[in-house]
Amino acid sequence: MKRIFTFILTGLCAIGTAQTVNDVLRYGLEETQGTARYQAMGGAFGALGGDLSSMNINPAGSAVFGNSIMTVTGANYNRDNNAGFGAFGGTAEGINAVELNQVGGVFVFKSTEGATWKKIALGVNYDMVESFDDDYRIIGSTPVGVDNYFLNFAQGVPLGPLRVQQGETVVDAYLDIGSSLGFADQQAFLGFQAGFIDPVDPDDDGNTEYISNAEYNTVIQDYFQSTNGYNSKFTLNFSGQYQENFFLGASLNFHSVLYERLTFLEESGYDAASPIQSATFDSFLHTEGSGFSVNIGAIAKLNELVRIGGAYQSPTWYRLTDDFSQAANSDFADKNPDITRINFGVVNLFDTYTIKTPGKVTGSIALIFGPQGLLSFDYDYQDFSNSELRPTSDPNFASENAFMADALGGVSTYRVGGEYRIERMSFRLGYRYQTSPYKDSAIWGDLQAYSGGLGYSWGPNRLDLAISSSEQDVSEAIYDGGLSDALINRVNNYVSLSYTLNF
Repeated sequence: MKRIFTFILTGLCAIGTAQTVNDVLRYGLEETQGTARYQAMGGAFGALGGDLSSMNINPAGSAVFGNSIMTVTGANYNRDNNAGFGAFGGTAEGINAVELNQVGGVFVFKSTEGATWKKIALGVNYDMVESFDDDYRIIGSTPVGVDNYFLNFAQGVPLGPLRVQQGETVVDAYLDIGSSLGFADQQAFLGFQAGFIDPVDPDDDGNTEYISNAEYNTVIQDYFQSTNGYNSKFTLNFSGQYQENFFLGASLNFHSVLYERLTFLEESGYDAASPIQSATFDSFLHTEGSGFSVNIGAIAKLNELVRIGGAYQSPTWYRLTDDFSQAANSDFADKNPDITRINFGVVNLFDTYTIKTPGKVTGSIALIFGPQGLLSFDYDYQDFSNSELRPTSDPNFASENAFMADALGGVSTYRVGGEYRIERMSFRLGYRYQTSPYKDSAIWGDLQAYSGGLGYSWGPNRLDLAISSSEQDVSEAIYDGGLSDALINRVNNYVSLSYTLNF
């Protein structure tokens, strides 16, 4: 019992940072989810309002409601991945899930006749901002093996601390290096002890140059990644109608984040004379935390036909904690035989850190054709070069912030939606186009999305159905720090059903 208790204590240790631009984009870019009507029209509601999810774009939209309302939405979410990797081209996988997409209500309080403020509205709404559920597997032949991952971290690191010292275990050394020297040195230690790399001068503790123990022109990599989790948002909204033609609003947004990523890598196909013939490298990351942002907005009726809207969303501040486990092994003859003791039961705890995703400005215009229908257009802009990892005093964060300032740029999003009504039926179409957050669009392509749907009203009730599909090409690093990128074509499909009650 004492040995188990001691292992648990030594198996948990705070280490340096390993957060990257990928974390910023994961939480900073949002899918168009929400009510079925909102999705069917591509999210183009900035000048319209009158929908629970329109508060995500313009918080003044809740004051457009003529009465109190409640909406709940369920969705079937499907992601297809078509992966290209190395000489073999890769494989494709995806996921299929059912989730609660949205639930909320707006309470409208009308003023007495003749009042300047015609009504005020109080709204509460839950939206699924992003689902992280995803799987993909890629198999390919590549000239960049996992040994390069460890070499990239090891070069420049003194050999002495990478040895297991007298009286300590390989697990003790692994955790101690992580907590005292940081993530990069810890990865160098793992690669050295697992036999992937060796020092140029093994007799010199001051050695800072390393070579690979693997020999190959190309290697075969079989990589599987499974992620799950969510970024959800709970919104408190306050809005009002001033005179006949002006609507003002503000929202407080509270995010909840859970993200888990499990990866497995098997490598083979080395030269016949290579000291390494097979290798594995696995990892598990768990992230959770919360975020906060503020929205303000306004809508104006210029006349019976035209409405315009404008909104600003502040930067979102996420406060997150990570824990991370990994396992590496090879069949190298002189590796540390105890290397398998470093496994998913040995957990690295990262210090709490902050991610600031950029603010957003939105301009909107809508044409209202009486009870027959409408057309709506939104434009959003976010400058991802202003993203930050904090504390900025951390040299790793400072380096990554400099990279983001140089590599990332402004993201423009265009949304168009339309609705045509025939008695109780509504027919809807939408389109969304979002530019790449990278200045080099070869790293992360532009996104296109198409949507459509139907609505049916009876009495105070309404049912809405939406189908939407988005597509984007991304280049995703298998591991940060040195392996080949996988080229993935992501297709997200949603089928959503909403029930709305007016009261």
